[in-house]
Amino acid sequence: MLLEIQTRKAIITMQFKKLMDFSAAQLAGQRVFIRADFNVPQDDAGNITDDTRIRAAMAGVRFALDAGARVMVTSHLGRPAEGALLARDSLAPVARCLSQHLGQPVRLVPNWIDGSFVVSPGEVVILENCRGNVGEKSNDITLAKTMASLCDIYVNDAFGTAHRAEASTEGIAHHAKIACAGPLMAAELAALTTALANAKRPLVAIVAGSKVSTKLTILEALADKVDQLIVGGGIANTFLLAQGAPIGKSLAEPDLVEEARRIIDKMQARGAAVPLPSDVICAKRFSADATPTLKAIKDVDADDLIVDIGTDSAVALARTLQTAGTIVWNGPVGVFEFEAFSGGTRVLAHAIANSPAYSIAGGGDTVAAINAFGIADQIDYISTAGGAFLEFLEGKTLPAIEVLKQRASI
Repeated sequence: MLLEIQTRKAIITMQFKKLMDFSAAQLAGQRVFIRADFNVPQDDAGNITDDTRIRAAMAGVRFALDAGARVMVTSHLGRPAEGALLARDSLAPVARCLSQHLGQPVRLVPNWIDGSFVVSPGEVVILENCRGNVGEKSNDITLAKTMASLCDIYVNDAFGTAHRAEASTEGIAHHAKIACAGPLMAAELAALTTALANAKRPLVAIVAGSKVSTKLTILEALADKVDQLIVGGGIANTFLLAQGAPIGKSLAEPDLVEEARRIIDKMQARGAAVPLPSDVICAKRFSADATPTLKAIKDVDADDLIVDIGTDSAVALARTLQTAGTIVWNGPVGVFEFEAFSGGTRVLAHAIANSPAYSIAGGGDTVAAINAFGIADQIDYISTAGGAFLEFLEGKTLPAIEVLKQRASI
């Protein structure tokens, strides 16, 4: 859900053509190539276990379809070897899922690069896993030009891959007759810009995960922007070490203690804060049936594993979230997959849902937590992206976005 006034303000800094600005007459009969992000989780039998990303991309597909366009959609799925797709890499399950959502057949087109397939007006086809094409990841210019020749309008609706310069995400946009952003891409950028560049204060960020090293740059970037930086998981343990607190045998990165201390000092120097837990849930082993024990930080034993934040800490952070103006959430604060260790993440999730703040959440584990606690309709914007979400927050240039901006006037 986006506030229209905020979205219009945000888009001012993001000038590019958008699919939704085309009329039905402009799209009718046109070959519309949509790069989506259908990298969905599957079980061992190949069944899709979460179709969130497919449902998120439906708006763009339906818009082009209803206009009578010849719609081609492709995506990556997993990490196939180029030129050697295996059965487990196929988008066949995605085609079936998309067909169910659209209420009409969706053909899967293998070996589509040679263009020897026909799409009728009002038809949608799935072009087999684009990562199987030789030259996709290296952004081969010949492959990109070949893809561009297959369409009249190229639509990038895969914000989750916007940080990668690949043939189907960046290269093709240089050579297509028209290159534009799909509704999901435009909405993601508007929401992120609203959450950061146009943020209502106080701005609170929740960044959690197993390692500081994987999110160090985002933590450093946010330390210059946010009023409260809430850390969780293994990241919080490293920050606790930086404060001299005992963490037992919990996951942490002792070699990054100085970096954590520097971030704390930077925040404090400008009157901001990194609120660390005063109590935690501990267990003697990492297992769903391990016994949870609530302890004050000072009482953590040498053989303890910290698996969640404690009751007092969760309540204190929930109060902080109630007074926030904007909340950016990336990562659960505990091992929420295990019921016994899910309390902290559950409290924070419901606090975000009930806060009057503008809230945006992103990342696979975060989306899983949102779905687990049933609060999806109470978050202002849920990003389907992971790496691109973080890189945008860091202020990095996303190549797939840059090329759309370059093509805005063409």
